[in-house]
Amino acid sequence: MVLIPAGEFQMGKDDEGDHAPLHSVRLSAFYLDAREVTNAEYLAFCQATDHRLPMFWTLDKFQSGPSFPNHPVVGVGSADAEAYADWAGKRLPTEAEWEYAARGGLQGQDFPGGAELDSTLANYSSQHALPVGSYPPNGYGLYDMAGNVREWVSDFYDPDYYRKSPVENPRGPDKAAYRVVRGGGWFSGKYCQKIFLRVALPVQWVDFNIGFRCARDIAVRTEESGTPEGSESRPRG
Repeated sequence: MVLIPAGEFQMGKDDEGDHAPLHSVRLSAFYLDAREVTNAEYLAFCQATDHRLPMFWTLDKFQSGPSFPNHPVVGVGSADAEAYADWAGKRLPTEAEWEYAARGGLQGQDFPGGAELDSTLANYSSQHALPVGSYPPNGYGLYDMAGNVREWVSDFYDPDYYRKSPVENPRGPDKAAYRVVRGGGWFSGKYCQKIFLRVALPVQWVDFNIGFRCARDIAVRTEESGTPEGSESRPRG
């Protein structure tokens, strides 16, 4: 996992759409997986917990299954992604955390590496997903924040949430029928790779173009022991 520093950034974009208005967000530091969760990692979770295997499992056309251990897992719903994250001692990132991390320390840019994107920088408008980390990382050392697969985040979806979002560590609405997916995928075009774009999907949705990565809070040190709270629960992977 990569340590994402605390900071403030401008989230969204001022034009028409549910990604407006542009607004300030301040986030505490957190950890984020450098890469998307892979087929091999998800299989280990299923074997350990008897969780159901993803839809499309063993379908070579979607690079799903044990024959593609380092490809991103697809065919998982938001509840599946949360179950994996909990098993791994992690959680899904918030929508704000995801966008902040995807920007890689850059402000006001449309893509993880700056103002432009091409096929040497991300896997999009292609025939299939590729092994995670196949393209250069962004400024925070995170891979595939554009391209490869779209990613579930923890926020439920409200098209007007940005107009009432708190400045400090926003976490989205308490409940809704739809959940947010962030980032573009291999099946998406260039425009869909823009890191401010939001996609709303039913919470039960599964797709061959959607996977996820996990986040983790930074442990808080106790004054008495000097050891991090919850340190006995170490994330896997």
